[in-house]
Amino acid sequence: MPLIEAVPPVRGRRGRPRRRPDRLYADRGYDHDKHRRQVRAVGITPVIARRGTEHGSGLGVHRWVVEQSLALPHRFRRLRIRREIRNDIHEALLSLACSIICRRRLKNLAHC
Repeated sequence: MPLIEAVPPVRGRRGRPRRRPDRLYADRGYDHDKHRRQVRAVGITPVIARRGTEHGSGLGVHRWVVEQSLALPHRFRRLRIRREIRNDIHEALLSLACSIICRRRLKNLAHC
């Protein structure tokens, strides 16, 4: 719940009040009625895969995007295992890696 409460409201149209996201996607590890009740109490619809059901419920589509985004910086050897003692140097390398990733994506889109 602290993570859900930390998510900032989604911006809507100009002049409309801000609101929370409509849905929360989660994997089978969060399949419990307690979690579902807590999320509904905040006004968010839980989309949580049930334990014991077959895969292919559609949640993998959203999860793959997140996992890929987290895995992209690990392609850079220097970021895979943190050797930098200073936080500012590590953050600079992470920003550089993200810039390279974005440049590569934009370059690939330009060729399509």
